[in-house]
Amino acid sequence: MIVYRSTFTRPLVAVAMVVASSLYAIAQQPPTPSRLRGTIEGVDGDVLAVKSRGGEDVKLHMTRDVQVAGITRISLSDIKIGSFIGATTVPGPDGSQNAVEVHVFPENMRGTGEGSRPYDLRPNSTMTNATVAETVASNDGHTLMVKYKGGEKKVVVSPDTPVVTYVPADKSDLKAGAKVIAFMKKLPDGSLETNRVSVGRDGLTPPM
Repeated sequence: MIVYRSTFTRPLVAVAMVVASSLYAIAQQPPTPSRLRGTIEGVDGDVLAVKSRGGEDVKLHMTRDVQVAGITRISLSDIKIGSFIGATTVPGPDGSQNAVEVHVFPENMRGTGEGSRPYDLRPNSTMTNATVAETVASNDGHTLMVKYKGGEKKVVVSPDTPVVTYVPADKSDLKAGAKVIAFMKKLPDGSLETNRVSVGRDGLTPPM
């Protein structure tokens, strides 16, 4: 039993480090194209060839210590009172905040990137990382009241809203056809470098 806990928690700690680092970057940067979303077309040594969602061909040099986190789909019913979640929202016509995606953090990542800030997924989108204080189910999905330090927000989650969580992954998951979000920076020579990559499992496109 002790061995099982050890082998299980180590990968989750690594995932927590990857996501915490990524969300720290989100918190520190304005909504610019610092996140590359797309599909891996090939891997050549430490270079990822990615076709962006906009159709651009991009080559990313992975750092020697590149960190990889997996993303997998879960159910809307997995969101409970007390869950610590991240939600990308856009304003609805009635003033509500409609979720474009929701990601549920493992318990050992509670508090990661807590707060609400502009996000670059869609025009006028916001990323909010907070604790679910109340959840109300309806035929149209769920309405979540989430609270974070200094504020709270009501988030409407439809049955079609993607809900995901983080799982352990490594460089072997970075293969042609995989959907990724890579956190990148431009080097002085103009090349692009990444040290953090989130990859969808089982063909999933990371929704955030």
